[in-house]
Amino acid sequence: MKRILFLCVANSARSQMAEGLARRTFGNRAEVLSAGSQPATVNPYAIEAMAEVGIDISQHRSKSVDEIDVTALDLVITLCAEEVCPILPGSVRRLHWPIPDPAVKDGSLPAEEMRTRFRSARDAIRGRLASLEPLLD
Repeated sequence: MKRILFLCVANSARSQMAEGLARRTFGNRAEVLSAGSQPATVNPYAIEAMAEVGIDISQHRSKSVDEIDVTALDLVITLCAEEVCPILPGSVRRLHWPIPDPAVKDGSLPAEEMRTRFRSARDAIRGRLASLEPLLD
């Protein structure tokens, strides 16, 4: 079974949604994890966006990459776009999916615009998951 880590800075939105989507998509063919270099809390809009597609991430928690045994990973996918992605030591295979961060730190956007941003990030991640299929065999 392949071990896949989705990695970003806060482990609050993109990597959490990627973890939920990949678990649903790959089932028992992969162990899917997510983490961040500066973990925060799971964003409520991420929870809402995932619930819209029937995936419950409400019990997820943001985790530090320091909690992950990186030597046991088969693949690390970074999801950072405009911010600096965490770097892991070692020779694990890496992919970079630059998905813009849907979260706005200052809360200046209306709720419906936030929902649109999170849906867009979710759908971008879901669209890229098919590219991982050959790696699972």
